[in-house]
Amino acid sequence: MQLITQAISEAPDGLPVIPLVVDRHKLARRRWRGQANDGTDFGFDVAEALSHAACIHISDTAAYVIEQSPESCFLIALGDAKQSAWIGWMVGNLHFKAAFSEEGVLVQDDLAVQQMLDREHIHYHKVERVFQPAKQGGHSHDHSHDHSG
Repeated sequence: MQLITQAISEAPDGLPVIPLVVDRHKLARRRWRGQANDGTDFGFDVAEALSHAACIHISDTAAYVIEQSPESCFLIALGDAKQSAWIGWMVGNLHFKAAFSEEGVLVQDDLAVQQMLDREHIHYHKVERVFQPAKQGGHSHDHSHDHSG
C-alpha cells in the first residue's frame, strides 16, 4: 500500500492516468484509504484535504489522480446584483456550502435547500456535478455561533 501525505503538483505528460474515484465527503477527511481503478491500494494521511484532479502518486508506468465522483446538486442561475446577493443570503442562512461559476451557484441536493428554493420561487436545475464548495478565506468554518439576540 502506498502512503500519501500530500498531492504532487502535476501529473507528468506522457504517462497514462489512473483514477482513484472518491466521493467529496471521504476526500475532505485527513485519514482514509482508497483503491485506484487498477487495484493499487493507497492510504492517506494528509495535512490538508485533497481535491479533484490532484495527482497523488507517480510510478514508472502511470500517474494516479484523484477523481471526485459527481453528486446531485442544484444549479441556481444568477441575475442582477440584488437577486444574486439575496440568493447567496438565502443559501448561506441555511449554512450550506456553495460553489460559484459563470453558470451560477451550485449547492448540494438537500431537502432543506429544495424546500427553500421552492418556497421562495427561486428557479433551479437539478444537475450531477463534481461539487467543490468555495473555501472561506483559506480556513475552515469550524467555530460555532448562534443567531440569537
